[in-house]
Amino acid sequence: MPNIASFHPQIVHFIVVLGFIGVGLRVLSFVLKWEWVKPVAVLALLAATVASVLAVKSGDEAHRPAESIPGAREAVQKHEALGERTRNLFLLVAGFEILALAMAKKEKVRRVALVGSAVTGIVAAFFLFETAEHGGEVVYNYAGGVGTRSGHPEHVKNLLVAGLYQSAKADRESGDTATAARLTEELARQMPNDFTVQVLAARSLLIDRHDPTATMASLETIAVPVDNARMNLQVAILRSDAYVALGQPDSARAVLQGVNQQFPDNPMVQRVTGEALGKLP
Repeated sequence: MPNIASFHPQIVHFIVVLGFIGVGLRVLSFVLKWEWVKPVAVLALLAATVASVLAVKSGDEAHRPAESIPGAREAVQKHEALGERTRNLFLLVAGFEILALAMAKKEKVRRVALVGSAVTGIVAAFFLFETAEHGGEVVYNYAGGVGTRSGHPEHVKNLLVAGLYQSAKADRESGDTATAARLTEELARQMPNDFTVQVLAARSLLIDRHDPTATMASLETIAVPVDNARMNLQVAILRSDAYVALGQPDSARAVLQGVNQQFPDNPMVQRVTGEALGKLP
């Protein structure tokens, strides 16, 4: 069978949806008189079982990049163990369902098999939830597979960029502006031609380094298209903040009024500059 590691995120969604629906319908089939519930429950549970087998296989094939992340090994292994237990339980559920189909003419045996499927299914649904929860922990708490699943260098770089941005933001919010500045500088080195990063780097000079003069110099190096309202507004707001830090509120006011006049028909520019002008000393 071919390597299906890259399909793990897609496959796990099938097992989650089909598993819960199948177990729910199997339980409801004992109390509802709707005939369609029974065959749909069988189909959903058998499909969920197949999906669980494929989910474990794809997960085993995809685990190395995530498990190699420092600190993530234990979380990945716990997710794998829960996934294997969930698969085994759904295999047992499928066994009960197949037995019930084979014993269609023996009502007592069929009934016992369906009860076994429902009880085992409830347990399987619990472990399915736990597996999904721990899978989310691997992805969102340890970035397992994020940026590394495809192996493309640009995707890995995107992971680095996201990490630098989020870490700088967290450090800044915690008061560690020195580290925030250092991380933002590295972010600028990674994406020197990105406008958003250029503005972030200039703002970091102001709020992390407390150097409005360097901020103004940095802004002079940013090329802004004259017809781009959003970009001109961002630069104007930051330049205004730098002027305020330099003790030049009149210059700050002139900058804001300038971009306001440049885009008189842009509601966003009018609103933002109006709010900023109202806050000036």
